[in-house]
Amino acid sequence: MSQGDPQASAELLPLVYDELRKLAAQKLAHERPGQTLQATGLVHEAYARLVGGTNDPEWNNRGHFFGAAAEAMRRILIENARRKGRIRHGGELKRVDLDSQLAVTDDTNTDLLALDEELKRLEAEDPEAAQVVKLRYFAALTIEETAAALGLSPRTVNRHWAFARAWLYVQLNDAE
Repeated sequence: MSQGDPQASAELLPLVYDELRKLAAQKLAHERPGQTLQATGLVHEAYARLVGGTNDPEWNNRGHFFGAAAEAMRRILIENARRKGRIRHGGELKRVDLDSQLAVTDDTNTDLLALDEELKRLEAEDPEAAQVVKLRYFAALTIEETAAALGLSPRTVNRHWAFARAWLYVQLNDAE
């Protein structure tokens, strides 16, 4: 693709589609019931963002590609959560259980938005730890895969992962 071959992007999708689909399904499993975005749509949207831009993408390796895919999926999910939170899209409405007439609220979108805000703050404080979170949480990479993608040792990735989880836990619980 970086050498200007127009067929390269078409050949890439079949090679990575199954893994991207599995990754998308894992991300969407954490979304609230009734989610209109499906794994296939998320994969296609992320792939379009990755290869459809005006600049030719350059990925150093497999881990770098999946890191970029995870970031694209994260942004799509954040945009979707923000859109659904707008009044125009029913953001002020609450789901009501007709049997018991109790309001049922699901703060998945709010949690995702809060996580995104705190992840931005973490990135300013510790960029490597934030990158580990993106790869582990949004790309569902293992410690070893994350280490390979970032060129770090698994032990260093474990350290960043432990720090980031603790930091995010404190920040997200203080926000409540």
